[in-house]
Amino acid sequence: MRILIIRSSAIGDVVFASPFATALRRTHPDAHIAWLAEPGIHELLAADPALDEVIVWPKGEWQKLWREGRRIELWRAVRAFRAKLRERAFDVVYDLQGLAKSGFLAWLTGAQRRVGLGSKEGSALLMDEVVERGGDKALIGSEYRHLAEHLGLDLGEFLPRLHVDPAAEQKVLALLAEHGLAPGRYAVFAPFTTRPQKHWTVAAWQALAPRLIAETGLVPVILGGPGDAEAAAGIAAADPRIVNLTGRTRLPEAVAAIRHAALLIGVDTGLTHMGAAFATPTVALFGSTCPYLDNGRANARVIWLAKPCSPCRRRPTCGGSFHCMGDITPAHVLATARGVLGAPHPQEQHA
Repeated sequence: MRILIIRSSAIGDVVFASPFATALRRTHPDAHIAWLAEPGIHELLAADPALDEVIVWPKGEWQKLWREGRRIELWRAVRAFRAKLRERAFDVVYDLQGLAKSGFLAWLTGAQRRVGLGSKEGSALLMDEVVERGGDKALIGSEYRHLAEHLGLDLGEFLPRLHVDPAAEQKVLALLAEHGLAPGRYAVFAPFTTRPQKHWTVAAWQALAPRLIAETGLVPVILGGPGDAEAAAGIAAADPRIVNLTGRTRLPEAVAAIRHAALLIGVDTGLTHMGAAFATPTVALFGSTCPYLDNGRANARVIWLAKPCSPCRRRPTCGGSFHCMGDITPAHVLATARGVLGAPHPQEQHA
């Protein structure tokens, strides 16, 4: 059997979906299993032993050709990619994204069986079977677990699994060593994501960092992309001991940094969700989005204040105050961090 998984983006959803590949491998040990992803995202999957192949969809190239009005070249690029997919002769495609773009990619394969998860934007018309999204929303990756159950796969524990690239691991450990940090002696901060209503305030991170160092001895290491540099610099200004690696790590190196962290504190973003993959003690801050309250690990906690307006997702009603996140105090986060680290948890006010 030749199987293709399509979940081309985003980082967090690829993390949530990662046990689906393992369940497929456990159920079909002799199958050829491939995963189709966008450039950059593919690096998250490259070291996964459950996969025989990661296929990179040249999305950026197609978009560039479209913007420049080079329609004939775009058509040729699409045809070439279709040929690449069809020469692999996939028997079944699982579209875990359920969007028009992923449905189109599934259709390009020519596979005899195409199964879509919660297909929308018309992609259901390109599927042979659509499985409605389901499962316990409080459990991490529940919709992918629901699909695996529907398909009768051997689930195992069905928790996120990531695999560290050895070269990336060596590189990030050397980078940390330059700052005097060894594995297990630092805490990763993951403060950044795509929407402002999912952010905790810079002032809150600034207040948390020195207290975390004083009470746990763990040095904060900030991870993020080049576009987060200004906000990261603001957080790092709170204490000279903070290590700011924002924009200095590619995705595989960020994975390795989280793998060796003693603690991970972050907002609803892909890096935070990686904590579950390595059983790294994790404190996840949720506000405008619907949280998983159980990531399957005993050493993880979700802070969600359950405001009446939360989750608002992409339609905030608070006029930009984002108090669902702003009302989470550094004291609350620090107390929760002590809990996941197994440290004493004294009584204190979370005000």
